[in-house]
Amino acid sequence: MVLVIVGLCGGVLVAAGERGDGAVIDRFIHGQESGENGTEAKDYRTALNGDLNHDGMADVAVMYTLEGGNGTNNYVRWLAVFVRENRRLVPVAHDVVGGKNYRAIVMRGIKDGVILCETTGYAPKDASCCPTIKGTTRYVLEGEKLRELKGK
Repeated sequence: MVLVIVGLCGGVLVAAGERGDGAVIDRFIHGQESGENGTEAKDYRTALNGDLNHDGMADVAVMYTLEGGNGTNNYVRWLAVFVRENRRLVPVAHDVVGGKNYRAIVMRGIKDGVILCETTGYAPKDASCCPTIKGTTRYVLEGEKLRELKGK
């Protein structure tokens, strides 16, 4: 298995991937901005390539942050999965995976169709800015839904 990390620069994919992938991802997240009445914190978007639906083709997992929803100072971390159909990315699943007073989360890799993440959760006395409990979690694509795998 080959894992390719994709970086974003000004909303455009600058590493491996098919032509137009960045535009598909940008359009999807822009739609989320409208639906959630928030704004993407573009510096916190990450994307990883890997086969997530076990069809032998590189799909893309994107983790991004929407902030300021409905005029608040809240932020929410989302994970979206795009699968490749006829060489084009198609969004198939997305879910909230972190955020203020929930947990900090970053993607670290994709292995055997599993999205690997590191987390930092909140202890009872942690301030909203500063979760302290280190952990890990994993996500898999099941049909058109993301499922978090508890435990190691």
